[in-house]
Amino acid sequence: MTGSGVRIDGNTVRLPGGVAVRFVRTLRLPETGTHPLPPGLGEFPVRRVADYADRVPEEWRARGGVMLPVYLREAMWLSFAGTTEPAALQVGAGKVCAVSGKRWSDRLARRPQNYVVLPRQPWLDGINSGKGTVRQFVAVPLGLGATVEGQVTGEEVWGGIQLQSFPLREDVLAQWRREQERLEQERERTLGAAGGFGGFGVTGGYGAAPPPMVGGAPGAAGPMMAPAPGGAVPPASGGAAPRRAAAMGLGVGGSMRQEVYQDDRPLTDWSEEPAGRVFVHLVTPPEWRRITGEAPPPSPVDRAAYTRAGLPWYDYYDEHAEDLDPTDTLESVKPVGDWLGTDLDPWQPPSPGQITPLKDPQGKTVEDGEW
Repeated sequence: MTGSGVRIDGNTVRLPGGVAVRFVRTLRLPETGTHPLPPGLGEFPVRRVADYADRVPEEWRARGGVMLPVYLREAMWLSFAGTTEPAALQVGAGKVCAVSGKRWSDRLARRPQNYVVLPRQPWLDGINSGKGTVRQFVAVPLGLGATVEGQVTGEEVWGGIQLQSFPLREDVLAQWRREQERLEQERERTLGAAGGFGGFGVTGGYGAAPPPMVGGAPGAAGPMMAPAPGGAVPPASGGAAPRRAAAMGLGVGGSMRQEVYQDDRPLTDWSEEPAGRVFVHLVTPPEWRRITGEAPPPSPVDRAAYTRAGLPWYDYYDEHAEDLDPTDTLESVKPVGDWLGTDLDPWQPPSPGQITPLKDPQGKTVEDGEW
């Protein structure tokens, strides 16, 4: 990623302008029905392609970027927590925009909108496929036609995930920073007058590691940890020639309740040129082991066992944001089950008490009157 301005901080990819992106493992949803937000089950490990230049395919070296291991039909979502300043972020699935369904572009567009607005958009679980819903990101091999790229463009060339960030124009950003300073000073005065808080904090929530399952659910994914020094898998020999790795891309799975928010800024507030971009290669677990010498993460957790254990699902609603209408292109994308066969994993819907509301409670607005 030389000269791109993109860096890795642990498993977080940081793009210029304060953008932070983490790739989060999660439960794969059934491909029928509409579901609440599934939980985060730990981060995918992320490594730089340049650090393994002698073991990756030539086209990977040419594209640069980062790589992460993912199982066939494993689901993921993108977390933007830790983004420090406003940014417009383009998200591509095989160089097809996950928001608009249009082919990849180096320019922001509004009709249709081809980016998410950070930090207002806290995460993205899939493509913008319906009013108030998205279809879950699911890993699938290239060559079947099951990827978003294959269904939209008719060919599968790129695979992977693409990210590109646009900051605010310098004058607009300076104005935003001044406003943040003013709000922070007001907050400090308010807290000082009230005597402050006693260190009370909120833990858990969407994306937080779930508590351990009682008795250990079958197939449960453990913490995402680096291998212990004594148990690391030996790397491939330095003289081994790079071979063609199994190419993976993003298809879609089940539908969930999630809004992709409409930008309420003028398009001219954003920089015309991207500040940074990165190509994210998706690697099968055997290839991950061969390339990095690290053991891949454990296989995904069993979703029925997760629900039986009473662990939380989530529902997010922002009453001040407006949902972006889906495009016909993304509405017509079919789930990977149409290519890979019926989803045979058992499904146990969460009870209402297991669905945790986040941010604003959803419901009809109560109007005030004269009194």
